[in-house]
Amino acid sequence: MGVIKLKNIRTFSYHGCLIEEGKIGSDYTVDLKIKTNLQKSATTDHLADTVDYVHLNKIVTEEMAIRSHLLEHVAKRINIRILAEIPLVEKTTVSVSKINPPIGGDVESVTIKMTEIKK
Repeated sequence: MGVIKLKNIRTFSYHGCLIEEGKIGSDYTVDLKIKTNLQKSATTDHLADTVDYVHLNKIVTEEMAIRSHLLEHVAKRINIRILAEIPLVEKTTVSVSKINPPIGGDVESVTIKMTEIKK
């Protein structure tokens, strides 16, 4: 088993329960960690034998572009899509952070973290 991580994927998205959040948007970061078998690709040195980072990044950016009220909903969509589209992935964990959330205080970010395991 091995781990692939994509750290600090930056997006500008329109998530949130407030109407204003859907209009003005906000900065987000996403961290992704997937578990997969890396032994074959370590031996063959072929991209087809591993999980393509480009595909992972594409899923994250596409799902972050779809407005949701809750970060949990976005994270669940990202995890489910990765497991559905990339057969080599056994487990995926995504953290979605809203930078400078409008919560009436001096808060750098709010983060949710969710994990899904292939059934």
